[in-house]
Amino acid sequence: MKVKKPEKILILSGTLGDGHMQAARAMLEASALYRPGMVVEVVDFMSWIHPRIHTFERYCFYQWVNHLPALYGYMFQKTRMDNSLSRLLKQLRTFSIQRMVTLLQEANPTLLVSTFPPAAAAISLLKAKGLIDLPAVTVITDHTDHSYWIHSHTNLYLVGSERVRLALQRRGISKTIITVTGIPVRPAYSQTLDKRKLRAKCGLSPTAFSVLVMGGGEGIINKNFIDQVNSETLSPNIHFNIICGRNEKLMKRLKEELKNRPNVRIKGYVDDIHEWMAMADVLITKPGGLTTSEALASRLPMLLFQPQYGQERDNADFLISAGAAWELSINTLQSQLQQLMDNREILSEMKEADRKLMHRDSARLAINEILNVQQYALNAKWNSPEPQLAFI
Repeated sequence: MKVKKPEKILILSGTLGDGHMQAARAMLEASALYRPGMVVEVVDFMSWIHPRIHTFERYCFYQWVNHLPALYGYMFQKTRMDNSLSRLLKQLRTFSIQRMVTLLQEANPTLLVSTFPPAAAAISLLKAKGLIDLPAVTVITDHTDHSYWIHSHTNLYLVGSERVRLALQRRGISKTIITVTGIPVRPAYSQTLDKRKLRAKCGLSPTAFSVLVMGGGEGIINKNFIDQVNSETLSPNIHFNIICGRNEKLMKRLKEELKNRPNVRIKGYVDDIHEWMAMADVLITKPGGLTTSEALASRLPMLLFQPQYGQERDNADFLISAGAAWELSINTLQSQLQQLMDNREILSEMKEADRKLMHRDSARLAINEILNVQQYALNAKWNSPEPQLAFI
């Protein structure tokens, strides 16, 4: 009689953009709340596979995106579909199969989940070579159907919206292995919070028009932004809560340049961002998949800062077309905020669009779907190969 392994999910994520790891941690939190008997482990795929150079790889990626965005956008579009160029680029990243095997030996999972495209590719390759026979789930953390997410031998795709599900079906992926759960966000976003009490706790007037600003390290908070916040023409009833994250240099600079603005509060890293969203009237942010999904769960209207290329453009198009967000140029910041403050019906319409799109229990839904996949592979197994080099 075969004995079923204890359930253990290994989530392979990455730090090229915070969204991949945030989605993984959201599922980790949800599993602890809703499936306490299940073991879930999150691993930074790039750190494990390339322990000596992953920090340099991350640095190079951000330099490329920030300083050559047009080139990044061009390559993103050229490789959107599965073609000779996208297949060639997948082959340029090397990893040791033996390191993957070592990881599996140490983790001993019964199921593999990826929130990071290179990890999904590596898992698919190992399955194609017959080296593992574990169910594999890919969680797509943007509202896009780019080829870098799509790999053979994937048992289930969890996607953030109906739009992505239909896009995957147009690629020939069976609808039976695509489920719309929403992009996983922390269970805290499923709570109903009292906006008035939160504002009282933070010393914010219940009648103030509260603007939450996130993503300062990504170019939103530039000289033009600071000048407009400092402007005497800005309504004194507009209050800014600016979250700088771990960018201490930016936080110090803002505290100096905005020290005479009583309507501005500057914070570093916070772990209760769901509360800051709950007390805000509007969010200014870059259109990353995770942050915007958190805003949807909070029913928080968004002003999306200059989405230009790649997955940010896809995310922005999805949210703007649904009525949940406006596109923001810093030059129009004051006029857009004034319009929203003066016409609360617009905010109500945006909140209703949020409600139609949101998945407040997305992480719990993701965990449930992952476990449903596991039911079809109770006797999962894998075989240890000889050390070799593979290309993805």
